[in-house]
Formats: sequence, structure tokens, C-alpha cells
Amino acid sequence: MDATPGGQVPSAYNNTGGALPDWLNKGDNAWQMIAATLVGLQSVPGLVILYGSIVKKKWAVNSAFMAFYAFAAVLLCWVVWAYKMSFGEKLLPFWGKAGTVLSYKTLLSQADLPSTVVHHRDGSVETSAIMPLYPMATMVYFQFVFAAITLVLLAGSVLGRMNFRAWMLFVPLWLTFSYTVGAFSLWGGGFLFQWGVIDYSGGYVIHLSSGVAGFVAAYWVGPRLTKDRERFPPNNVLLMLAGAGLLWMGWAGFNGGDPYSANIDSSIAVINTNICAATSLLMWTSLDVLVFGKPSVIGAVQGMITGLVVITPAAGVVQGWAAIILGILSGSVPWFTMMVVHKRWWLLQSVDDTLGVFHTHAVAGFLGGSLVGLFAEPTLCNYFLSVNNEQGAFYGGVGGAQFGKQIAGAFFIVGWNVIITSIILVAIRIFMPLRMSEEDLLIGDDAVHGEEAYALWGDGEKYDITKHGTSELDDTMHGVSLGNASGTGARRLTVEL
Repeated sequence: MDATPGGQVPSAYNNTGGALPDWLNKGDNAWQMIAATLVGLQSVPGLVILYGSIVKKKWAVNSAFMAFYAFAAVLLCWVVWAYKMSFGEKLLPFWGKAGTVLSYKTLLSQADLPSTVVHHRDGSVETSAIMPLYPMATMVYFQFVFAAITLVLLAGSVLGRMNFRAWMLFVPLWLTFSYTVGAFSLWGGGFLFQWGVIDYSGGYVIHLSSGVAGFVAAYWVGPRLTKDRERFPPNNVLLMLAGAGLLWMGWAGFNGGDPYSANIDSSIAVINTNICAATSLLMWTSLDVLVFGKPSVIGAVQGMITGLVVITPAAGVVQGWAAIILGILSGSVPWFTMMVVHKRWWLLQSVDDTLGVFHTHAVAGFLGGSLVGLFAEPTLCNYFLSVNNEQGAFYGGVGGAQFGKQIAGAFFIVGWNVIITSIILVAIRIFMPLRMSEEDLLIGDDAVHGEEAYALWGDGEKYDITKHGTSELDDTMHGVSLGNASGTGARRLTVEL
């Protein structure tokens, strides 16, 4: 920027045009809101499109709407009570006090994370509280989109059969009793943060928790129809790729926004994120070609996702070469658990995890969080958060202890989510079924919502149960069956959707 004559700052950069306090940094504020919006686009429309496209045609509307609903429901809960439980004053070592953030005085005050002070053993302050240079409204918005995408990711485990009314109750309950605990413990100044566990941008708070909770939810909800488990082709591969692309590009805000400013650590986090995702995608695709003889588009998307997940807890604290190593591991370890271990372990076989969220998020989240304990570079750790003695085992010193802390932190997140998710779903089951009825499962979207993604029955015609029948296919040829509708004697045509 060229200075004006006399060294004066151009008028466009002066504090004009409204209430602009001295602590406000316009660049940081702009970047943080952009980063938050990028993360929001990962859910809406990113995962809405991906979910609606990657499932069988008859579940396109329901799957997309589960994500759409979760995004809206989380926002209202977040501003009324959940933000304070995640980033407010300490109630318990792992939980903050509930409270609203709707007052304009709160939203326009300088953002802070009030419990992020770290003390030495003698009581002196080692790291001061984080005080970003923008208003609380920006911080609340930024943290909201992370909370929302966690529920959206979790939904991937129960697509194609969960009762939507049960999902409506589950979202606010799980946000309140599970997500806020992980967020406060690791990001809001809770005991894991104080202990020194590193979760740069949500490998544990978001991905490990959503993967474990999704798997547990899939167990309690129950499986899809047998025919859906056996054959569940995506209804639109190109739209699936569009949703995946939004997810990938949105990750620049996901990891680039977590230094809470537009600084150099944000830059290295963004480049590391893309390096790891690309390496992982190529690794997964290569394994598909070597083992199955064909490159799978769905496999490439899964490899992209696992790469993004694994780099998330490490993005701003590892070097570029380490991001490549993480990409190789993220494209091979979850591939192995999904393609080999899953087919041989009775527990994984018995639980119907629709999109394999356990592998792409729980396994990948645990892997990434653990690898931080090996690859965290001391200088980069100081750029991110100046807490002494945080470094990976490969850098010597106390790195071995850091690796142990990372494993212990993962175990806490896993244990909490197994217990709390089970309690929530068992409680909901008292009032309503967790799984749709068999009749609704046979029909899909039209039975649940009275709407369909594609008008295959005619111009504006709804799926009429009296015309098309609901019984299983009788004589199948290329997905189309002809037979007698039960009890009517009428001919019926049922298309495999």
C-alpha cells in the first residue's frame, strides 16, 4: 500500500463509518468471518449435496434434510446456551456454565476465550487468555459452524433409516451433553487443554467424537433394510463430487481459521491441509487400483476426507514433509480398516454405519491426533499457542510425553461419546422409535416427507402406495420387477431406487 503525501494513511483505512474500537483488527475480523463462512458452506450446501447424492435415490431428500435440519437446530441451541458451555466460565473441569450470548453488549465486546489461561506449577501465568482482535459475534459464529458440522458428520452413520423425529430430539441433546464437553475440555480451557493435549482444529473435538458417536448411534438405531445394505448405489455421482469439492475447499476455513487471526500459522495450516488431502486421495485411489483393479470415485472421496481429517489436529503445528507422511497414512490406514478389518471383525459387521463414518472420522481422527504427538514441531507449536514443552516425540525432549497425552485425550473423547450417546438414544427410545417403520423403509422419501428428489413417476405425480405397492420385489430383471400387488390382484411395477 503506497502512503499518501506526508506519510498519512489513506482515508479508507481510518477508523471511520461506525463504532470501531481500538482493539478491532479489520483484517483478522474479515478473515475470521470468511473462514467461518467457508466452514458453514461445507455443511450447507456441501454435505447436504454430498449426502443427497451418495445415497440411494429413495433416500436423497431425507439424507439431505437431516444435514439441513441439524445446521439450523445447532445454531439456535448454540447462541442460547451451548456456546457458553463450550467456551464460557468453568463449571466442571470438562464443562462450562450454560448461558446466552444474545445481548448486543456481549456480541460487540472483544472476543475472548475466558478459560484459556495456563499456569505454571507455582501458580504464575504461562500463557495468557486468548484475546482475538474482533468482536464476540465473530467468535460465536466461527465456533458455531464447527459444532454444526459435527452433528452433520454424525448423521452419515444413520442415513437411510433413522426416524426423523428422533433425529430432531437427538441433535440438541447430543450437542448439549457431548459436543460441549469435548469443546470445553480441549479448546475452552478444560482439563485436557490445561494438561497440554493438542487438537489444532478438531481431530478429537469434531471428527473422533462424530465418528464414535455415529457408530454408537448406528448400533442403537438399527440397520437399514437388508436389500439397502446389500445394494446402496449413489443416485448422482457428479453431484456427489460437487459436494465433496465444497467440503475440500471449505477446509481452508476449517484449519486456516483456528489460529484466530490472519497470521503466518494460518497460512501454513492451509497449505498443509491441501497437501495432506491430495496425498491421501492419491494413496487411496492407488490402493483401489492395486487391489481391486479399478479406481473408485467414491473411494477417492473417502481418501480425500480421511486426509482432511488426519491433518486437522496437526495442520498448523507440522511441517510440509510431515503433511505428506500424514497423507500417506491417512490414505492407507483407514482404507485398511474399511476394506480389510471391517470384513473380518464381527463388531464392525454387526453395526450398519451407512457411510463408514467410523473409518473416515473415528479412525482418521484418532490417527491424526496421535500423529501430532510424533510430528508437532516446537517452533510451530509456539506460533500456535505458546505453552512450553509442546513438541512431538520425533523432536526429542518431552515429545514422548506429548504422544502419551494425545492417546489419553483420545480415550477420554471415545469413552465419553460411547456412554453419553447411548444414554441419549435410550432415553429418546422411551418416547418414540429410533428407526422408521418397515413400511416407510420400503418406500423412502415419499413416505417420510411426502416429497421426492426426482419426479420419476410422472409430471408432479406423488408415489401412490395403491398404484405401486410396497411388497418386496418378486421377479427381478435389471432392477425392475413385475408381480401382483398383495390383496389387490392388480399388476404392479416397482423400480429399484
